[in-house]
Amino acid sequence: MQYDKDLESPHKKLFLTVRDMLLGINGVEETKKEKITTYSHNGSGLCHIRTIPHGIDIGFLKGFKMEDRYGLLHGDTKRMRVLSLEKFLPKELEYYLNEAIAKNS
Repeated sequence: MQYDKDLESPHKKLFLTVRDMLLGINGVEETKKEKITTYSHNGSGLCHIRTIPHGIDIGFLKGFKMEDRYGLLHGDTKRMRVLSLEKFLPKELEYYLNEAIAKNS
């Protein structure tokens, strides 16, 4: 399961910090899947997180709708945008999470 791999990663602390921030938001629920750990808000898909070789990726399912104030989102799929982090950026992450929740409603 990907969650178990994330806990074995050198970026475990960053993964758990972001996970805790997500789970601290009222209405956010976690689902551990074989290949990814996903998060929904009030029953609607919000994002996923996973560790990668240089940090973590947070994939916002409706990221194409999100404002990108800090210029940190990337991806060219029809809908998803990804925030890759090598360190914890609380102000920026809070902005993107709030933006994702607003666009997800």
